[in-house]
Amino acid sequence: MPRGLRVAGAVSWRLLVVAALLVVLGRIAVVLAELVISLGVAMLLAALLAPLVDRLARIGVPRTLATVLTLLLGLVVVGGVLTLVVLTVINGLPGLQEQAAHTVESVHQWLRNGPLGLSQGQLDQGVQRVTDFLRGSQNSLTAGALYTASTMLSVGSGLLITLFTLIFFLRDGRSIWRFVLKMTVPENVRERVDVAGRRAFESLVAYVRASAAVALMDAVGVGVGCAIVGVPLSAALAALVFIGAFVPYVGAMIAGSIAVLMALVTTGPLPALIVLAIVVGVMQLEGHVLQPLILGHAVRLHPLAVVLGITAGFLGAGVAGAVFVVPAIALLNAGIRALAEPPADSGDPAPQEPEDADEPGSTEDADERA
Repeated sequence: MPRGLRVAGAVSWRLLVVAALLVVLGRIAVVLAELVISLGVAMLLAALLAPLVDRLARIGVPRTLATVLTLLLGLVVVGGVLTLVVLTVINGLPGLQEQAAHTVESVHQWLRNGPLGLSQGQLDQGVQRVTDFLRGSQNSLTAGALYTASTMLSVGSGLLITLFTLIFFLRDGRSIWRFVLKMTVPENVRERVDVAGRRAFESLVAYVRASAAVALMDAVGVGVGCAIVGVPLSAALAALVFIGAFVPYVGAMIAGSIAVLMALVTTGPLPALIVLAIVVGVMQLEGHVLQPLILGHAVRLHPLAVVLGITAGFLGAGVAGAVFVVPAIALLNAGIRALAEPPADSGDPAPQEPEDADEPGSTEDADERA
């Protein structure tokens, strides 16, 4: 048998084994989707909060207390932002209702006196058709409401799992990592795998920080644009864009659509078109410049790998795939790079050991016992 054919056969069956393993893992992830998503979100939050926990632990704060203080600080920040948004909406609601009523009246006058020249009877007939459609769709709307309530319950349980997991990732992350190494990795390569895991988590920390920077830029762009155009509640819309930007492409598009709808209802068609142009421009900037360059630089990935990874994740697993595919690629990339280094390089992590900023919950044994 020719040597090339033998090599091709050997590579082919190995690729088939890897593909079969990926298929099995994918099926398991689908069955346990809620648990997998909760663990993934907890890992991302751990990457965001672990450096602060490590700094508190290094200055003498017990690990458990450092974890509690960090979580409380995070809840205070999130709660403060949500409170600001809610107060902004409440204060702006009377003016919003007045502008909406004025816009509806302007549209009504335009339909009667504009190029269409509709009569009052035709307008009443159109309103009646919409009313009949809503009444005929009552069963569908009820089913949709029940589905939404079920989804909210599922989201609530997922949040509880995420919070519970996050606490132990921050407090006992180092011991959990050591246990996984001991159970799964042979002793002769355990040190190199440990270094690879540390560097992989460093990459995840960089990814989370870069994602926050991209989301902030999106929020500033849309929020400032809405404020210039005169759209009410621009601060609340900016906060919504910031949250949505953590879901690549889809989140920013949904939040931008809400901003366009708000502009249409409150300020009219022309300002809505301007806001639409702003949203499209911000989305193009995010998708083709910010996501590939900032994220790619932070996690040492080529911009093309970021774009293709996000697209493949969205096509394969929807929004969840788009959110988790880049951090997964970053973890694998950093880990494989560390494993591929010569043993002399990968076996000398001692100078970085005291930092422990690259792991959730890493600390000295004394702190863990505390």
